[in-house]
Amino acid sequence: MDSPILSPQETRLATLAAGLPDPFLDRHERAVRLISRVQGVKPTIDVERALYFTRSMAQTRGKHLSTRWAQALRHVAANITVYVTDDQLLLGRVGQPGRHGILYPELDGDFLDLAVTTLSDRLSSPAVISPADARLVIEEIAPFWKGKTYHEALSQNLPEDVFALTYDDPAGLNSRFIVNETSSFRSSIQWVHDYEKVLKKGFKGIAAEAEARLQALDPFDPVDQTEKKPFYEAVLIICEAIALWARRHAELAEELASAEPNPERRAELLTMAAIARRVPWEPATSFREAIQSQWFTQLFSRLEQKTGTIISNGRMDQYLYPFYQKDKELGLVDEDKALELLECLWVGLAEFVDLYISPAGGAFNEGYAHWEAVTIGGQTPDGADATNELSHLFLRSKREFPLHYPDLAARIHSRSPQSFLWDVAETIKDGAGFPKLINDEEVVPLYVQKGATFAEALDYAVSGCAEARMPNRDAYTSGGAYVNFAAALEMALRDGRMTKYPGVQLGPKTGAAKNFTSYGQLHQAYLTQHLWLLRAAFIQQRHVNKLRARHFAQPMGSALHDLCLRHGVDLHQEFVPESVNFGYVEFIGYGTVTDSLAALKKWVFEERRLTMDQVMSALDNNFAGFEAERALLRSAPAYGNNDPYADDIAKELDRISVEFCQRHSPALGVHNDLRYVPFTSHVPFGRVVSATPNGRLAWFPLSDGSSPSHGADRSGPTAILLSNLKTKNLGLSARAARMLNVKFSPQCLAGEAGTAKLVDFIRVFCDLKLWHIQFNVINQSTLLRAQKEPDLYRHLIVRVAGYSAYFTDLSVDLQNDLIARSCHETA
Repeated sequence: MDSPILSPQETRLATLAAGLPDPFLDRHERAVRLISRVQGVKPTIDVERALYFTRSMAQTRGKHLSTRWAQALRHVAANITVYVTDDQLLLGRVGQPGRHGILYPELDGDFLDLAVTTLSDRLSSPAVISPADARLVIEEIAPFWKGKTYHEALSQNLPEDVFALTYDDPAGLNSRFIVNETSSFRSSIQWVHDYEKVLKKGFKGIAAEAEARLQALDPFDPVDQTEKKPFYEAVLIICEAIALWARRHAELAEELASAEPNPERRAELLTMAAIARRVPWEPATSFREAIQSQWFTQLFSRLEQKTGTIISNGRMDQYLYPFYQKDKELGLVDEDKALELLECLWVGLAEFVDLYISPAGGAFNEGYAHWEAVTIGGQTPDGADATNELSHLFLRSKREFPLHYPDLAARIHSRSPQSFLWDVAETIKDGAGFPKLINDEEVVPLYVQKGATFAEALDYAVSGCAEARMPNRDAYTSGGAYVNFAAALEMALRDGRMTKYPGVQLGPKTGAAKNFTSYGQLHQAYLTQHLWLLRAAFIQQRHVNKLRARHFAQPMGSALHDLCLRHGVDLHQEFVPESVNFGYVEFIGYGTVTDSLAALKKWVFEERRLTMDQVMSALDNNFAGFEAERALLRSAPAYGNNDPYADDIAKELDRISVEFCQRHSPALGVHNDLRYVPFTSHVPFGRVVSATPNGRLAWFPLSDGSSPSHGADRSGPTAILLSNLKTKNLGLSARAARMLNVKFSPQCLAGEAGTAKLVDFIRVFCDLKLWHIQFNVINQSTLLRAQKEPDLYRHLIVRVAGYSAYFTDLSVDLQNDLIARSCHETA
């Protein structure tokens, strides 16, 4: 039997396994030295941010929240240890050397003392903490926050019936994974700052604007004096704090330079110090200053708050390009020098790990998940193609750089140049899952319809997993509910109960499944449970929106937002004037529910090959002894095959949900739209759902995003795209991102002919106006070997759910989920 064709990533791994030299080593010596201190290292928890933040908050009780937050961050900036990393060309980090994470006790201080004792032993994304630091958390940090956290306030305010669907314990520490709140394990959902503003104005210019607005306030206006005045004062404090923090780095670099024996490194340190004395306080004047300014800004944002999926990098090929172009013309930078600076930035990103302390947060974000999206391509605000030299340089960097940082997103539109799509396709073929693709042809019209101008919508940046942000127009930061609609299906079959939670009446009593004599009765029972869960999600969201404004502030993020600075309103307040606000409610288990309903409709109520009694017996026994019944159920029409039988059911599920969102979003004051972006939540959500009528075994992961159920897509990848299209309700607007995973074998995409096929496939995706798509290009045999011999495949990168991670860092359940996804041999 011939050996399979390998992807470039698989070839590199085979080269390393054979003990042969890695060609990356010779071309990227500095990056190799930096990477060696990060790759494969378990992260350490640094408690300094939490400690200094807490000590300041303890001293500022009674002050305005914006003031307290700004003063706490100034205290952090003045006292946190600063470092200069050997071999680095950029200054700035928020934790001790090596791979590290930091704590946000304002989020989880009520159980932080319990969590730090178990973090190093947990299976998903473990981290190490020293005994001395653990004592600081237990004895000083956590005690201050008990009784004051947002998490406690939310769990205490939820109505009893909503609480029962949200949490599995009286304290609200463990999720029930039915209507899962996500707002308590991050201060904000995914976000991207207006970095261009910092590069052009510097924080000096932002502070000047805040000072002018402060001076213009009416001294007799109660709102001006009690709300806007402390806001602008907080902005001034935060601008000075980040300048102080940068200056401390410059001073350390100068000190180290004075003792550095190597003249080359001494010169590097002095250059780094000189740059840090300018930026981000002053506007950037060069490509290197621009990167350093951006890096300081995003790092300080991480000190400011825990942003869900980590703060994104925005349209880097756009706001960095003028600096790159100018320096290239002056002979100050070329592609290799630019790549070296970018690689220093990528390693800096890799050193920071976004730790999730809560069990639910950890389950949602396996494998040290990260989404610090770098956006390339797309269009300019006036509608021209935005591709430039840096767009291609980022793609080259992604093919050459061996870590799964940064998360790279390419915006695609109908006029994307063939050369750009070819470069994108070649990068996808590398096999590490980059870039993910976001479709302007879907995002831009939807955002305009919801209130954005064309210029604003055309300038969106990819943020987080599959979302799009307009950094100066959109202003909603509250985490939305993740709804397990496979649980609704089980509740419909079990009279409002679930096997996982015996004796608990979770939903309305809709009757025993054995008594259903028609598909209409089954459908009505499911609809009742479906709407019950949506109702809970929206009630939950109302409490989330009201409570968060009392617990969180974001002075730096607000300073970078035009509307916040104009109106003197913090970004975390419930309403920012002139903003367009996009929230979401998450549909988890779309393919699972669709295929289950299709199987029951087909084989029980139409063909009458099975009875509901037989089906329920099969489900109760997890199909043990019911193999023939399972095979029949699995043979039913399934979503993902361009089959109207299943797709019509899927479209109806979407319609019911989108109509609910459209009808009830005005009460929340936001576009709380339907989304299909599970991260890795389909895995823990599957662990609470028993066997389902599509043949899925009990506790196995649910279908992910808008992708088909595992192995159900039998008609090729184009049929997946067509099913996705035909299940969208295009006449309704309360819809958001749909995440779609597709897996190809390297054989399918081999050579230039394979690249051309993939480009054509991307064009079809674009023409069908689908929101998102991402790819794994890998042999099934590689995944199976990696599961059996993890030590040989420690550096195997796979695409998971809007992010890439090391395969061996994932749980066995998530590994099995990836293996079970259909691998297409033809495009």
